[in-house]
Amino acid sequence: MQIKDVEPGMSNVTLTVRVVSVNRPRKVSTKYGEATVAKAVVKDDTGSITLNLWRDQINLVKPGDVIRIENAYAKEFRGEVELNLGRNGRIVLLKREEQESEEEPEEGISEEEEELEE
Repeated sequence: MQIKDVEPGMSNVTLTVRVVSVNRPRKVSTKYGEATVAKAVVKDDTGSITLNLWRDQINLVKPGDVIRIENAYAKEFRGEVELNLGRNGRIVLLKREEQESEEEPEEGISEEEEELEE
């Protein structure tokens, strides 16, 4: 299945996607009490969709990760289709993109320049 195929009311949705972004978690009131939720945007070759991450799911993914979403369900919220994971749903991390180091390159002469000067 691909994102373009997801429609409100669908269940048992399984997708392989890349995480584009994860918003800051926030507290919300639900019929089950207070909960923490964060919206993640995920994409595949056919489009993007919001994935709601609840409680412990929030720390499972980071932008750049490739994940498989299993047994999700789709709902329409404020005119947009969103994915949620129920009791039987899960997120499987397939690939974590390594963060590039933020070290500044050393100033001065590079090895290539040094060889040219000799």
